[in-house]
Amino acid sequence: MLQLNIIRRIKSITTSIRLEINLSKKLEKATYDLHREKSWIISKAIRIYLKQLENSDLAKEAKRQPLLASKENNPDTNLWLKHNEESWLDEWK
Repeated sequence: MLQLNIIRRIKSITTSIRLEINLSKKLEKATYDLHREKSWIISKAIRIYLKQLENSDLAKEAKRQPLLASKENNPDTNLWLKHNEESWLDEWK
């Protein structure tokens, strides 16, 4: 119970990232233009990216499920499934 209460109180964590110089300069300009902190801009960008990734994954899964359920040994189905598995894996390399 104590551990759960501690977790509930944590609203954010600190992390560090390495940015390309060009990206860092753009971030500095955005902080000035928007009158926001770097952490706010970075958090917002990560939220947007993860939401897009989630939506993309949901769309892929929505297409994949009927193909798997059809149980047809269709070469096009197998090709689509193989291609999407490989492209997903490539994104994480």
